[in-house]
Amino acid sequence: MHNPTKLPSAEPESLGVSTEGLAGIDQLMQQHVDAGDIQGGVTLVARRGHVVHFATHGEMDVEKGRAMEPDAIFIMASSAKPVIATGMLMLVDEGLVSLSDPVSEYIPEFSDMQVAVLDQDQSEATTDADEKPAYNLEPAQTPLTIHHLLTHTSGLCFMGPVGEVWTSDEDTLTTFASKIAAAPLNFQPGSQWNYGNSGIHGLSSRLIEVISGSTFDDFMQERLFDPLSMNDSYFDVPPKAHSQRVQIKGFDFSMKKKGWGLSSSAEDFLHFNQMLLNGGELFGQRILEPATVKKMRSNQVGDLFMKAGTGAKSQHGMGFGYAVAVTMDPVAARNHRGKGSFGWGGAGGTQSWADPEHELVAVRMMQQEKGGDFQKAVADALIN
Repeated sequence: MHNPTKLPSAEPESLGVSTEGLAGIDQLMQQHVDAGDIQGGVTLVARRGHVVHFATHGEMDVEKGRAMEPDAIFIMASSAKPVIATGMLMLVDEGLVSLSDPVSEYIPEFSDMQVAVLDQDQSEATTDADEKPAYNLEPAQTPLTIHHLLTHTSGLCFMGPVGEVWTSDEDTLTTFASKIAAAPLNFQPGSQWNYGNSGIHGLSSRLIEVISGSTFDDFMQERLFDPLSMNDSYFDVPPKAHSQRVQIKGFDFSMKKKGWGLSSSAEDFLHFNQMLLNGGELFGQRILEPATVKKMRSNQVGDLFMKAGTGAKSQHGMGFGYAVAVTMDPVAARNHRGKGSFGWGGAGGTQSWADPEHELVAVRMMQQEKGGDFQKAVADALIN
């Protein structure tokens, strides 16, 4: 086990965790390394604020034969969503914005939004075909709000007549927000849950800039990363940290799209999730108010998440808060987490969650998605 740099460590059994059970995490990861499913990863488990498991597996650079290191930096992909949402919720706590505020209040281009509606003779649209289905436009019946963005109920999503709005290499957060505003929504705001990237990675990041008066990078660094000692987290990895990056063929570490390009380490995401588990505080730093964290980890969408269908990433027994999935019924969800657990993951295999019922945080960092059932291995290690 590696020693954490900030949080204390403890003997697993002193916190109701089995050392033998935690070894099952190592065995699981090694099996997938041996099978060639993944080249390596980092796993970390903490209970009651103490680290009981912190292990590295496989290699961070196969070509150089370099073993995985505990401070290895991974591309977080969609795991950035709860981080960006936290930045927005900090502004809510400061009274600078309300979750019910229309986006147009801060970016006027989002006034008079249109919604794409399929022609009656069209079957359900997919975004995989080269040709988009025919659709009509109708006015949005309700303003697009920050609540809609953070809950994936905005109509900015992968599936639908228009599909996702994508950024280009030339876009800034400002120009990308304009591109989003110019496209119709895929459904009436608040009427569905459907997963997408642009509403959080692009538009919410731009709103943080507009509302805070700071650049997105500066805000996240000064207000979140520095206070939480997230010393290996960047939306644009600087040259000094390039040697810490996991090298995976096919992954482009040149991504510098602000809200799109978060890179981070296992210990940093431990700090982030531990802060949320603690009700918004860690290391003597208050990031969010307890009531705001409670809102973030509470189901905000009724049954829309469960009704969205497998193609939209929904799951039985689950609800959705602000950029996190929430375990409402562990038996129905079959995800080996306690009731009220909340978290999210990203393409490439990054995964983390906080479990209030078991006073636990778990983090798995990979860049390939065949790492097996890490959630079950963590649950199997709990004694009580």
